[in-house]
Amino acid sequence: MTGWTAAATGALGIVAVLLALTAATLVNTLRWLRRPGPAAPVTEPVSILLPLRDEADRVTPCLRALLAQRQLTDWRIVVLDDGSTDGTAEVVAEVAGDDPRVRLIAGAPLPPGWLGKPHACQQLADAVPAAPAGVLVFVDADVVLAPGAVAAAVGTLRSVPAQLLSPYPRIVAGSAGERLVQPLLQWSWLTFLPLRAMERSPRTSLAAAGGQFLLVDRDAYRRAGGHAAVRDQVLEDIGLARAVKRAGGRIALADGSALATCRMYGSWRELSAGYTKSLWASLPSPAGAAAVVAGLLMLYAAPPVLGVVGLAGLAAGAGPAAAALVTAGAVGYGLGVTGRALTARATGGRAMPDGLAHPVSVALLGWLVIRSYYLRKRRRLAWRGRPVALP
Repeated sequence: MTGWTAAATGALGIVAVLLALTAATLVNTLRWLRRPGPAAPVTEPVSILLPLRDEADRVTPCLRALLAQRQLTDWRIVVLDDGSTDGTAEVVAEVAGDDPRVRLIAGAPLPPGWLGKPHACQQLADAVPAAPAGVLVFVDADVVLAPGAVAAAVGTLRSVPAQLLSPYPRIVAGSAGERLVQPLLQWSWLTFLPLRAMERSPRTSLAAAGGQFLLVDRDAYRRAGGHAAVRDQVLEDIGLARAVKRAGGRIALADGSALATCRMYGSWRELSAGYTKSLWASLPSPAGAAAVVAGLLMLYAAPPVLGVVGLAGLAAGAGPAAAALVTAGAVGYGLGVTGRALTARATGGRAMPDGLAHPVSVALLGWLVIRSYYLRKRRRLAWRGRPVALP
């Protein structure tokens, strides 16, 4: 077997894997992805919980959207200011005014063994009145909800039925770096995670969640141990989903693009810091991370490169094997772009022309994973002015 024949055979193997993954994406997006229906009246108690740390510049639209929620009968908003130094608490007080639905509390100092986000969320949950059961709704400051979003999401939580629901907001991406990397959030779970199997299986390894907009049944939250059960986890949202499963609950994902928008980061610098802080925690080990990155690069970055190599081979007279390499490279690239476009269209994202740069997106993700492990090894990870405590 010549080198050209071996390369073409390898490229055809990549195409076969991509065909299977694209088919799985198609099933997830067209059949299994849950989409909340119109908001219907909710009579059970609902507590909307908003953790804040130095969010003075973006909490206003978030809080105003929370105050504008409809179809809720028994509800409250609890806001926690987690040691902000930029006047966040003052902005909250100004927006809320004397609205009795809003309660602003000051966060306690971070105790040993806790990370900031789980600690803030646990304090918020503890601040909810003891009597009501109902639903806890965790919302981040970078999320802006539609007026009926909470009611529609609660309706979906109860109709599944699930104990934890993660309706992924529509991601707003401003800079080129955001447009390249941010859509990979939805793309990853719609490509690699069988949604219905995740819902039905008790396996905690089949779990995904996004903490930007997260609903959990309050009784299930208690049974799972609350955020205290994930006090030291960087990815506390996924950790909480696993804890709910471990306690016998069911979790579900939904397309929340019609319910919420979210611009997680305002620049490439912020995005890079955010991903670097947490990517290491999403992969099992340095060796596992290396294998995942290598696999992603082989599947999504290699095909266009192989196609170009095949074109060079044709120019040099390499014959049919080089032509097969060109074809396989083009088909592989097309399948990668198709999968990216399917997930973007299913979640309110921008399919084109952003999807054409999918190989670059995957390469950037690989670089961020490497950077995350590099800084973790040197214990230089930090977020919002706090060092990230590492095991």
